[in-house]
Amino acid sequence: MKIIWTRHAEQRQKEWEHKRGITRLEVEQVILNPDQVVPGDLGIVIAQSRKGDGLLRIPYMATERGMKVLTLYWTSKIDKYWEKDK
Repeated sequence: MKIIWTRHAEQRQKEWEHKRGITRLEVEQVILNPDQVVPGDLGIVIAQSRKGDGLLRIPYMATERGMKVLTLYWTSKIDKYWEKDK
């Protein structure tokens, strides 16, 4: 499946690469093989995987052209976002 990057997502990835070493390849690997996928609003899904002492979250939309990455971020609030029963 093709991964389509929005300009915003590209900018955020560069910021997080500087802050936490999150590479573009790592983001694409999480989308393709996440530890967990949770529903978001308005048809958005969030791929997430643990990274270090936190969680890498990647909201994206499935389109006919591929998976469109909307943004990404790292958070230390694992308990807030991790769905325990999955």
